[in-house]
Amino acid sequence: MIQTENKQEIGETDGLPPSQRIGAVVAIAFALCMSVLDINISNVVLPTFAHDFGTSPSVTTWIVNGYQLAIVVSLFSFSALGEIFGYRKIFISGIALLCITSLICALSDSFWTLTLARVFQGFSASAITSVNTALIRLIYPRKQIGRGMGINAMVIAISAAAGPSVASGILSIASWHWLFAINLPLGAVALILGSKFLPRQAELSKRKFDTKSAIANALAFGLLIYTLDGFAHHERYDYLILQLVILAVISTYYVRRQLSQEPPLLPLDLMKIPIFRLSIITSICSFTAQMLAMISLPFFLQNTLGHSEVMTGLLLTPWPLATLITAPIAGYLVERIHPGILGSIGMVTFAVGLYSLSSLGAESSVLSIIWRLALCGAGFGIFQTPNNSTIISSAPAKRSGGASGMLGMARLMGQTLGTTFVALLFSWVAGGKSTAVCLIAGSVFAVIAAIISSLRLSESSGLKKAN
Repeated sequence: MIQTENKQEIGETDGLPPSQRIGAVVAIAFALCMSVLDINISNVVLPTFAHDFGTSPSVTTWIVNGYQLAIVVSLFSFSALGEIFGYRKIFISGIALLCITSLICALSDSFWTLTLARVFQGFSASAITSVNTALIRLIYPRKQIGRGMGINAMVIAISAAAGPSVASGILSIASWHWLFAINLPLGAVALILGSKFLPRQAELSKRKFDTKSAIANALAFGLLIYTLDGFAHHERYDYLILQLVILAVISTYYVRRQLSQEPPLLPLDLMKIPIFRLSIITSICSFTAQMLAMISLPFFLQNTLGHSEVMTGLLLTPWPLATLITAPIAGYLVERIHPGILGSIGMVTFAVGLYSLSSLGAESSVLSIIWRLALCGAGFGIFQTPNNSTIISSAPAKRSGGASGMLGMARLMGQTLGTTFVALLFSWVAGGKSTAVCLIAGSVFAVIAAIISSLRLSESSGLKKAN
């Protein structure tokens, strides 16, 4: 429900009026594009960072790792703050901080200045990601939430896939500093539109922010990501075992504390809802499959086929373009077709596309690559919109922040697992077969996601009750 100052009509026409809705959706799209794009845009320029700052490759990766860790350790905390202080305040604060930290990144002249700015940039992206889908629930009428999720899924998919292409394009005409400066005009538009059009909740949570849980959350998820990265890079097993022991102790304390909280920082209450739980697991599997492909494919395109970085980015473009078409369509279809059916169709299509990519060889034509990538993008778009819509709609309205945070965490965990699996498979499989193995593994995860999605067919009544 929205405050009357946003001119929302109460009753059958819930959500914002269409004229205000457009401005709010554009603000969210611009902010979300910045936050997702910044996850991947720096990967291409890591060698340049190492050269300019005189740092080793392993140290230089913290420009990327610091950003990702900041998001992971703070996502649920910002979701809780959104329920307490308002999604709009957290979202706009995140945009403002992202603009400031982007400017600092663009002006950085040392490795540590850039890395520290990237960490705070990650916190700002976390604030945006943690509540963006909760805002969608306020912006759109209840029956049209799928349309809003379609736009969100489209923006996330395109931003994630287009990161390397955008970076390559900027680097071809300017220095790496402009990778961060480009956020400033995008952020300015998002701030202006967000301040004018984003809705406020009529009722805010009266709970107090649980600082101890927030610290335990940061330690647990931060250590989990750090340990997975350790396995991927073959750190000493005694260190990894020690990390796992510490992780087990902290996680046990964290979960037990959450079981006594109402509502909990970690959305364990939402995970008790069957359709919510199934949708989260499906989302993790889907993003694991996506990252297995998106990270391994550039190696095949460059090392096997001999394409440049710019050409590689162009060849990957059919994926987000197909998602651009299918995600909004799925947003309309979810109003008529059960999300379990749409999700299964999308993931089966995705699995077929990934498996077909694994059959490519050195003699493969550009056209044979394009249609396979388009098939993957189409399947992912068909799946992602109804799945995200189900996650948000199946949660009680007062727990939209927790559901939004859980949705973002599912994506991040899937991407982290996918990245880890690529590193492990590349170290285990010799030569040019490594990409094919990664793609086959991705198709397996997509099939698992399709199966889990089909299990939601018996949970339609639970979804209706949640709404």
